[in-house]
Amino acid sequence: MIDTLPGFVLAGLALAGSPGPATLSLAATGAAFGPRSGLAYMAGILAGMVAVMIMSGTGIVALLLALPGATPAVTALAAGYFLYLAWRIATAPPLSAVPRDSPGSGPRPGFADGLFLSLANPKGYAAMAALFSGFVLVTGRPVADLAVKCAVLILIIAAVNAAWLLAGVALAGLARHPATGRAINLAFAVLLLRSVAATFLL
Repeated sequence: MIDTLPGFVLAGLALAGSPGPATLSLAATGAAFGPRSGLAYMAGILAGMVAVMIMSGTGIVALLLALPGATPAVTALAAGYFLYLAWRIATAPPLSAVPRDSPGSGPRPGFADGLFLSLANPKGYAAMAALFSGFVLVTGRPVADLAVKCAVLILIIAAVNAAWLLAGVALAGLARHPATGRAINLAFAVLLLRSVAATFLL
């Protein structure tokens, strides 16, 4: 494990930290809705990624996608959700228009949204498949190997997601100006859609 762990960590950082639907939507949520909504959304993303890790590491995903018609149905559902999420970000009111993190100030992404995003995100499944198949951390003990990989990846994803959320929150001050806030929201929505398109074209 000592020999393979550094490579696994570096690969995990590269795959989890690169711009994608989860990371960009986290930054957008922090900028558009403030830190409280961002924390709930981030917790949902992390919980969803734990489920993705377990399903990828145990082969459940491969079995499900082998069912007739499963892949196109999942792809259409995921694409529709990402379009909806991008619309929510693009149409979020400027922070100057409502008290930050106040209830009833608009449809803010929360825990359930983050959970569903992780479960619907093709990039997450592809990244986990690459990491689980490309590295062995505990030789001859598949259950222990899966547990160690999941533990390391949870720490990596939590740290990376927190960094993206904080980057978005740092833009929240600019987003309080109506014109700038609208431009930031639209930019994040476009970037999210581009990242989704790139993910589905892999």
